[in-house]
Amino acid sequence: MTKSEGRDITLRIAQEPAADELLARSPLAALVGMLLDQQVPMEWAFAGPYALARRMGQDDLDAHEIAAYDPEAFTELFTAKPALHRYPGSMAKRVQQLCQFLVAQYDGEAAALWESAATGADLRRRLNALPGFGTQKAQIFLALLGKQFGVRPPGWREAAGAYGEEGSHRSVADITGPESLAEVRAYKQEAKQAAKAAKAAAKGK
Repeated sequence: MTKSEGRDITLRIAQEPAADELLARSPLAALVGMLLDQQVPMEWAFAGPYALARRMGQDDLDAHEIAAYDPEAFTELFTAKPALHRYPGSMAKRVQQLCQFLVAQYDGEAAALWESAATGADLRRRLNALPGFGTQKAQIFLALLGKQFGVRPPGWREAAGAYGEEGSHRSVADITGPESLAEVRAYKQEAKQAAKAAKAAAKGK
């Protein structure tokens, strides 16, 4: 996954060189980072796979190893300080469920999800079927694959919805450094405020 269209992939999502290097070369790490991107800062979520790999004594994540790991011991990897997530227990369970699904459906190969996808819609459907991936998460990851990894099956932008738009700053798919991280964070903040205002207005009717 480090090569796409003849070029090296350099990511700046976790804002940590070692963590970003792992995301760039490991399909499973990128997928786990996306799974963890919930109710925590984006860079914390995407640094998680690197921290997890180190705690497992590895330089990459292995779906077969995680799927077969003792659940209690795996949870401890997440809960040991500093915790890998705001909700380490539940996220440990989700990561293990994700890996068990990948082992059952794709022989543990995360990249197989997109390597054999015929269209963007097909890829979105596959991502949507993953444990812990709703439509929004599936679309954001699809946009990330297209924009930064060069994974572009026909119709990928349309399948990614607004997240696939060129020049947008809506999600982790658009983060290429500290500046774009700040722009995406500002967009998310605005969207949250707008949703709150709409909710308040609806209550007031």
